Amino acid sequence: MLAGQHDIDNAVRALGERIPPPLAPLALAAYNYRWSWTPDADEVFAVIDPDRWERVGRNPIAQLLSANLARLHAVAADDEFVTRVHTLADSISADLARPAAEGWEVASPVAFLCAEFGVHASLPIYSGGLGVLAGDIVKEASDLALPMVGVGLLYRTGYFHQRIDASGMQHEYWIEADPTQLPCAPVTDPSTGERITVTVPIGDEDVTVQIWRTDVGRVPLYLLDTDRPDNSISGRWITSRLYEGNPEIRLAQYAVLGAGGSRALRAMGIEPRLFHLNEGHPVLAALDRDRDRLVFTTHTPVPAGNETYRPDQIMAVLGRLADETIGRDRLLMLGRVEPENPGESVGMTVLALRSTRSANAVSRRHGEVARGMWQPLFPERALEEVPITHVTNGVHVPTWLAPPMRALLDRYLGDGWLVRADDPDTWAAVDDISDAELWEVRRRMRSDLVAATRVRAAEDFLRRGEERGYVSAVASGLDPDRLTIGFARRLATYKRLYLLSLRADRARALVNSEYPAQFLIAGKAHPLDDAAKGLLRDVFQLKRDPAVAGRMTYLEDYDLTFAAELVSGCDIWVNVPRPPEEASGTSGMKAALNGALQVSVLDGWWAEGYDGENGWAIDGNVDWDHGAQDQRHADALFDLLEHHVAPLFHDRGDDGIPHAWLTKVKRSLRTNGPQFSATRMVREYAARIYAR
Repeated sequence: MLAGQHDIDNAVRALGERIPPPLAPLALAAYNYRWSWTPDADEVFAVIDPDRWERVGRNPIAQLLSANLARLHAVAADDEFVTRVHTLADSISADLARPAAEGWEVASPVAFLCAEFGVHASLPIYSGGLGVLAGDIVKEASDLALPMVGVGLLYRTGYFHQRIDASGMQHEYWIEADPTQLPCAPVTDPSTGERITVTVPIGDEDVTVQIWRTDVGRVPLYLLDTDRPDNSISGRWITSRLYEGNPEIRLAQYAVLGAGGSRALRAMGIEPRLFHLNEGHPVLAALDRDRDRLVFTTHTPVPAGNETYRPDQIMAVLGRLADETIGRDRLLMLGRVEPENPGESVGMTVLALRSTRSANAVSRRHGEVARGMWQPLFPERALEEVPITHVTNGVHVPTWLAPPMRALLDRYLGDGWLVRADDPDTWAAVDDISDAELWEVRRRMRSDLVAATRVRAAEDFLRRGEERGYVSAVASGLDPDRLTIGFARRLATYKRLYLLSLRADRARALVNSEYPAQFLIAGKAHPLDDAAKGLLRDVFQLKRDPAVAGRMTYLEDYDLTFAAELVSGCDIWVNVPRPPEEASGTSGMKAALNGALQVSVLDGWWAEGYDGENGWAIDGNVDWDHGAQDQRHADALFDLLEHHVAPLFHDRGDDGIPHAWLTKVKRSLRTNGPQFSATRMVREYAARIYAR
């Protein structure tokens, strides 16, 4: 039994005693995120109070603690509902009772360290793709019974929430989360009942770090927290915000995550077989761990994503930590490309590459780019011999399949198909699905998305004080039967959302053409990224054009909940990063699982996924004349949408079904489903990276 299990058990018991006895099994489900990828579990919690379920962010603990007592007794008297409760709890219990995968020991898990985890929207400790990938990895490890523990930070205010004013300018605000209202419990010593803590020297302070546990299926996720009264105000603030802009606070966060995470595992009596450092943020775990038990995944070829710090910044925050471990000079040297250059900044990625036994990129092309970027660390090796391999990302299929698509695939792919999701033979039966069935599912998911978007958009517009006529235009402009094009992701400038406004005339023409379309756009710019905010404002203004008539909508505060709706309901997923700056990208994989087709630059995952028949591609050649490349790619994007995508979508048979379109959809499902599943990804990590 791993640390904190008795704390989770006590929390489940206490919650069960606060609700009517027939509903007590719901407490077990509420304290384990396994419910979030169990079919129909969302509806079980929602039945208690559907409106409140949405208001509490689909947080089962908050739902049960704040529910009207009379309502709880009413559903407890419903035998059918109680049966559903017991079925849900029994399925989670059965999953937890399975033995570990062959050759693996629960007592010696993989420790997966990451600065963010996107497990569910109700646990607001994620920002974007890195965190969502981390959430998918721990979920898949649970499904495969691969012993793993996650280590992250419990950010009290998490990542920012987004509001956009009438001019299109982004504004940020933060909401504090109360851990007692989340499905987590403080980890205590069973013999004393005292909280287990560790200390990390940060600057001049010995910061006390406490540990919370939340369960993601079979995987305990340990979250580190410095918000304690025995820490200074600045010490308490360390784990307040995700991706804090202050460089000294960020370094302090990395000390807590890496060194604190390593010490926390020791304090809890957990001795991992290896540590998986997901990006450079947790690299300080390497200061007192054997290099042969450390593996590293790099996630970005963009310079800003490979953080560097001046030597004086490093020493001001981490000097005493270095004194306790490898020494100050050694820390500085390991983090420099040129170890003996005292003026060079210290890089987290460089430190990770020098401190771990293996390193991998997250797509085939990213591997090539990463080997070129970091060859100066290995001057004696040829480019192809630089020791950075790749494991292409994948997505957790049960999480990202919308219920209608999952029900359809369940019928055709056979019992237990999700366990075989990485096997191309599993997906061969997609060809047996009738076009009528597939088209009906796609229409239903698009209709659900449009309905949800109308509500979200109206709320956004009214909050901004938009004219009521504009609000009405969106409600009437969005059409559940119209070709729906999605663009939603973190709004870094290299993602090039601005290509839409670069050809504004063609965007306007497309929504009003004989093959009409509509655009749904979402994403957040980092609070300090003024360039990305400016680009967002330009695109935001495009949607106000009267010619668009509500058929281009920008949705605020993009999160996991709305992401799931978008990737399931859009017909086309657009991704136009500047090559070769897309390490992988996973949003398109999620859309592909649900029958959407890609229009994407041949970079990241799509350079592996595109086969000429399962979507559309824009060239991925590197061009250092960025202005010319932007013009060329903007034209290529709209050429594809106008002359290939929209006509094919509207090419209907006598039965009203776009058969040629669905042929592409089926090919996309067959080719992309197995190749970009988290099942394939985690099995590949286990076989190639972890096993040694």
